[in-house]
Amino acid sequence: MAPVGGMAVQDHVALAEIELCGDLIIAASAAHEDRLSLESIDEVLKVAEERDASGG
Repeated sequence: MAPVGGMAVQDHVALAEIELCGDLIIAASAAHEDRLSLESIDEVLKVAEERDASGG
């Protein structure tokens, strides 16, 4: 529910987490196997890109 006056507060971390969950759901529904592999999950979540960006 938006506060009176129409000023909605956005939690950018929560929105990013919701987007990642949606990406995982889409990938899981499109998977040809019963489960996503750990590599597929890392690819959807862009884990390698984050490691590269942080220098790790």
